[in-house]
Amino acid sequence: MTRRSLAASAAALALLAAPARAQDAVAHPNRWPTSHSPAALTGPATEARVRELLAAMTIEEKVGQLIQADIGSIRPEDLAAYPIGSILAGGSSSPKGDERSGPQAWLDLSRAFRAAAAGRPGARIPLLFGVDAVHGHANIVGATLFPHNIGLGAARDPALVGAIARATAEEVAATGVDWTFAPTLAVPRDDRWGRTYEGFSEDPSVARSYAAALVHGLQGDLRDGAGLSSGQVMGSAKHFLADGGTTDGRDRGDAAVSEQDLIDIHLSGYREAIDAGVLSVMVSFSSWNGAKHTGNRSLLTDVLRGPLGFEGLLIGDWDAHAALPGCRSDSCPDAINAGLDMFMAPNAWKALYDNTLAQARSGEISAARLDEAVARILRAKIAAGVFDPADPIEGRFEVIGSADHRALARQAVRQSLVLLKNENAVLPLRPGARVLVVGEAADDIGLAAGGWTIGWQGVGNTNADFPGGTSIWAGLRDAVAGTGGEATLSPDGAYETKPDVAVVVFGETPYAEFYGDQDTLDFAPTGPLETLRRLKAKGVPTVAVFLSGRPLWTNPEINAADAFVAAWLPGSEGAGIADVLVAGADGTPRHDFTGTLSFSWPRSAGQSPQNVGAPGYDPQFAFGYGLTYARPASTPMLSEDDGLPDDATPLPRFFASGRFVAPWSVTLRDAAGNHRVESPGAAASPSGGVAMTPVDATAQESARRFRFTAEDALVVIGGPPTPSDPALAVSIRYRADAPVQIAIGPAAVALPAALDWTTSIVPLRCFEGAEPARLSQFQITAPTGSEVSIEDLRLVAPITALCPTP
Repeated sequence: MTRRSLAASAAALALLAAPARAQDAVAHPNRWPTSHSPAALTGPATEARVRELLAAMTIEEKVGQLIQADIGSIRPEDLAAYPIGSILAGGSSSPKGDERSGPQAWLDLSRAFRAAAAGRPGARIPLLFGVDAVHGHANIVGATLFPHNIGLGAARDPALVGAIARATAEEVAATGVDWTFAPTLAVPRDDRWGRTYEGFSEDPSVARSYAAALVHGLQGDLRDGAGLSSGQVMGSAKHFLADGGTTDGRDRGDAAVSEQDLIDIHLSGYREAIDAGVLSVMVSFSSWNGAKHTGNRSLLTDVLRGPLGFEGLLIGDWDAHAALPGCRSDSCPDAINAGLDMFMAPNAWKALYDNTLAQARSGEISAARLDEAVARILRAKIAAGVFDPADPIEGRFEVIGSADHRALARQAVRQSLVLLKNENAVLPLRPGARVLVVGEAADDIGLAAGGWTIGWQGVGNTNADFPGGTSIWAGLRDAVAGTGGEATLSPDGAYETKPDVAVVVFGETPYAEFYGDQDTLDFAPTGPLETLRRLKAKGVPTVAVFLSGRPLWTNPEINAADAFVAAWLPGSEGAGIADVLVAGADGTPRHDFTGTLSFSWPRSAGQSPQNVGAPGYDPQFAFGYGLTYARPASTPMLSEDDGLPDDATPLPRFFASGRFVAPWSVTLRDAAGNHRVESPGAAASPSGGVAMTPVDATAQESARRFRFTAEDALVVIGGPPTPSDPALAVSIRYRADAPVQIAIGPAAVALPAALDWTTSIVPLRCFEGAEPARLSQFQITAPTGSEVSIEDLRLVAPITALCPTP
């Protein structure tokens, strides 16, 4: 088997959990350790104000407090009719739909909503405005982007992460935003999970050591009856609970673990965050032994409000309540009755408000439970300061991307780097060296920043979107020049004059959430390995700088390189890498490596999850590993057996988990033959004949909607010729308001309209005249004015299926 084969999910080695039993999803509060929100959160002045406000509120206003709407679906003028309590800017939302909006646009939006809330009749409860500032205020062009949490976990420095939280809070507050959905306290236990990089470590001790510093950095100290100090924002510990413990690392999946594992591993830093005064906790999408957390009263009420002593606001994740049995996006009394205080209802908020109001009036949601939830929301709002005059830091845009914040981010990059190999002391790069810097990623700040950058998935960004930032290439260029050397950028590794050393920068492309879920830990792209081997064959020493949101099986790349650095997702301050890689003018290191692995590095691509302290622990590089200049060591040649079964080659997938699967992409064509190619991660695009936008299906933005606006317009999903078996079938999960035609070459079949999501299986034999043995594209058409949404397109094993009939 070739080292680059990808395994199918069924073939990937994983730890399989025993079937869950219903009683396994009921927590026992007497088993849990204790914590408690600070007394200032429920102090006499605060509680008196809460009682006064509750007494003045109508039932309509109370229900409104339970609803958070996304700015993509709500306008300030809507608040005149709907007394909504909170808004958020989801990962794909921005002022006026412009992802590259500057700070002023964000502040203007915040103030418009704030004014609308203040102008409505009644109690006039102010809004809370939340964003995902998970590695800096990364929604904003020009913000400081810090390393993602996986890198900060490698730094093992609570003071550092506290300072980062403080800097992030200042940049968020300057744009008029009150609330960040951070810190993430997940403990990822299977690195195939697409959110691994949002966790600090596989070991909960790291998040425990960070939680209090993070909360204090964001919020400062709570004060009875008064808001946060200037430049502080409300935090949210997330995602409660065990989002990092799902089987096979599936996002929004099921954690089939014991209650003791919940306590010992996944309780993580929640106690420390609660003791530090975190004002909100976000409930996880995921499940525990088959029961969705959003409706699990034993966790949300009996444990969180019992021994854990949390007195703040409990909010759901993006439309997560809709996944509860018997619930929909627009109706879910069970979540409120289980202990949820606020729905995150991005799109269905109007109908959800109407239905929740009816449920409160009927008693399905009791008056006592409604008042309890609203009191917690009001308590958090008072503490957050939304009743106070505007924070003086608002509009002080000079704090966004300030020199001090960038210097802090650069320090964080230095401390996050982990050295896995350094043969022949190729590092640090000596003064005066001729350095070749290789790889498309070297001069791409967006790739170094990863997901949750400008947009949700972090795709489509260029260096122009990061004014004031420094790419890895730029940092190396300046550092090498400072020692009297010369650096040359060569994306493909070609050169005219032989260099003394080559720094090859490569890694994963950006992703977020389930988009990043993988079947194995194989680093699939072959180009970087070929480049490393080619340079080695020419006698050029190489330094590999690996950008990733998780440890991946890279033994061939490690073997081919003289030095290998795990740089994770460093963010906007790439000069921090040069600080460590390039020696000073005297030849001594300017900074040594201090980072150590907070996640175990896999021995093979198909190895079962490796977590320190777990049975069968046998990683390639163990938790805590990391070389330094002061403590060098030799790295032997590593096995290049990927550990995947010989028959693990999967059937092709063309569109899945919200994106086109590389190397496949989509081309939108109009009747005149004009076309534009969209990348695998493309989110939205207009066209003369077809408009493509993301749409929610089984998960957030897991599908693409194509609106056909002109005759003869085409959607072409294509890629290099893909060998296939004519006995296979095409599986397409779609929704359409008119019949759809799908063609392979000259042959086409018609699929019926489907107002609800449906999966059709079409045998390849139905495409008469096509050459199904080598697929290269699918063409999709529909009548003008119609809409077709696709969530999944792939080949599946032969089954008994009839050809569709018109």
